[in-house]
Amino acid sequence: MDLNNKQTKRSPARRGLLRGATVACSAMALSVAGATAANAASIPTAHTTVNYVALGDSYASGPGIPTQVDATCARSDQNYPSLLAAARNWQLTDVSCSGATTTALAGPQGSQPPQLDALGADTDVVTLTIGGNDIGFSSNLATCAGLTSKDPTGNPCQTFFTSDGTDRLAQRVEDTAPKIAAALDAVRQRAPYAKVLVVGYPDLFPDDGVGCTSSAVPLAAGDFAYLRDTEKKLNAMIADQAAANGARYVDTYTPTVGHDMCEPAGERWIEPLVAPAPTAPAHPNAQGQQAMAATVERAVRCEAYRR
Repeated sequence: MDLNNKQTKRSPARRGLLRGATVACSAMALSVAGATAANAASIPTAHTTVNYVALGDSYASGPGIPTQVDATCARSDQNYPSLLAAARNWQLTDVSCSGATTTALAGPQGSQPPQLDALGADTDVVTLTIGGNDIGFSSNLATCAGLTSKDPTGNPCQTFFTSDGTDRLAQRVEDTAPKIAAALDAVRQRAPYAKVLVVGYPDLFPDDGVGCTSSAVPLAAGDFAYLRDTEKKLNAMIADQAAANGARYVDTYTPTVGHDMCEPAGERWIEPLVAPAPTAPAHPNAQGQQAMAATVERAVRCEAYRR
């Protein structure tokens, strides 16, 4: 795209990461509290192609978005990894798969091989979007939707998940932290020279906590803030684990505020729980994937500028 290839003494692959380095970094796009220069990976110099591997769940694979190229994983050729690879002219290996948990990275997911098998010493860049399925976010939303009719103006979902005096969703987030850490360690073992970008989840619910209870979004008015906070806790945990394990966290929440599932068609980048075909419920639509790709691409340029 508009990416300039600066003349440097670094490897051709590294120069690929340095394209567009003069573009100013956006604080929204990248948390820089991660790896220090001492533990940041270098890109191998033995080849000129930047080998990029995309790992993760349905927020990476793009279910429902035309064109679907893998029915088993509900993977689109217009998901953010594909758009990022096209923008950077990278060689993409995309093994993201709907329904993936951290377990699917190191072990099989149905008929699919472990996602980590796609990594190697020649991998230059890795993106990872994972953790939502580990806390059961889709089933949690289904539970919340089922409770709405009992108290549509209250907060029956929050009441249900905190009925024993603890926030069970917050606990699930906390319990997932070591799984994310182990996943990042496994990525580093398989791809020791790769730059690892951990991509967070976009804004699903109104950031101001004001809901939009309807047939398309059957969530109680008082539960939107609770679910928003749960997602923020998930993203914060993922960011912390990225920082602690030598990876860079890419914040896709902030750039997508105002485009949540409560917005009208054309303005929302996340589809409602009752989604029009062919989109997937509570997932990014084509515009959402484009927004995520732009944010990750900006983060890559920001990272290059910092080097």
